[in-house]
Amino acid sequence: MRSWRTLLSVAWSIWILDLATKAWAVSQLSHRDSVKIIGSFFQLTFARNSGAAFSFATSATLLLSIFSIFVLVVISYFAPKLTSRGWAVVLGLVMGGILGNLSDRLFREPGFLRGHVVDWMQLPHWPIFNIADSAIVIASAISIVLSARNIPPIAKKEASL
Repeated sequence: MRSWRTLLSVAWSIWILDLATKAWAVSQLSHRDSVKIIGSFFQLTFARNSGAAFSFATSATLLLSIFSIFVLVVISYFAPKLTSRGWAVVLGLVMGGILGNLSDRLFREPGFLRGHVVDWMQLPHWPIFNIADSAIVIASAISIVLSARNIPPIAKKEASL
């Protein structure tokens, strides 16, 4: 039960942070040029992305939306079974990231399940991204560490004699 709460807390935090920063980006960045924060290394650049990460599959927004909903259902199914707090954080980051970008796909133009995702952070030689994208990338890195350390998401119950 503790892992389930961790997952929900992380997901909720990422989702709210992503929504708040996107609202800020739309109001403050959508009508101006890039804002240099650390020279050309880190800039705030407003963009709308109809595809997945790296602007991949820009014509498959509906399919990406449906896939996102499917992944949320799968995470929700397995979440109560989690015994690893680390994996709960991973799935919370993924769920929060999916909810952040799916919210855009549901409620932004050009329409329901086809909306464009708001991106606003830019690094050199890297596509423009947002908090939701960052959460998913961080979840990937943590999952590699957990896998390398052989930490299972759901511990097997030991048989009693």
